Amino acid sequence: MLITHDTRCALDAVVDLLNTAPEGEAPGAPDTLPGLPALEEFVRRHNISDVGILGEADLRAVRELRARLAEVFTARDDRKAAELLNALVASAGTTPQLTDHDGYNWHVHYFAPGASVADHLAADGGMALAFIVVAGERERLRHCEAPDCRHAFVDLSRNRSRRYCDSRTCGNRLHVAAYRARQRDAAG
Repeated sequence: MLITHDTRCALDAVVDLLNTAPEGEAPGAPDTLPGLPALEEFVRRHNISDVGILGEADLRAVRELRARLAEVFTARDDRKAAELLNALVASAGTTPQLTDHDGYNWHVHYFAPGASVADHLAADGGMALAFIVVAGERERLRHCEAPDCRHAFVDLSRNRSRRYCDSRTCGNRLHVAAYRARQRDAAG
């Protein structure tokens, strides 16, 4: 599956945003987007341009967007995912524009100039997710299979075999636990 640089950046921002939400299955799990400083760091980390000075309204809007994006990952089928994405992108007031800034070749920005950070993320992230659906690859939108982790990720492996949000943490932890269980069973 061919993913352009800007689409990959948008997908990374979507996944990172989804993973700031409190884990539904972990009681008392923290929201890692607790205030404006965290939102400002998120914007810096993802090089989200032209969003102006952020305020509490931006934080509320981004949290609401996070919930809407989560619905796309759990949509029952492509039709429902498309319905959610159409509404999301339309609400952002998209204005596709070709641009070649910051040393990157020509690519498309879907957000309107001067858009809020939430509209920026909804437009670019919504379109990136739409490309996944259009390609018939919605099954690549996944959640970690580790029992104590439900982080979202986009499986971009060639054979769609990725099971964990991070093989170095969740995957390795489960493989070590399975190995130790086999050793106990063999010894006992």
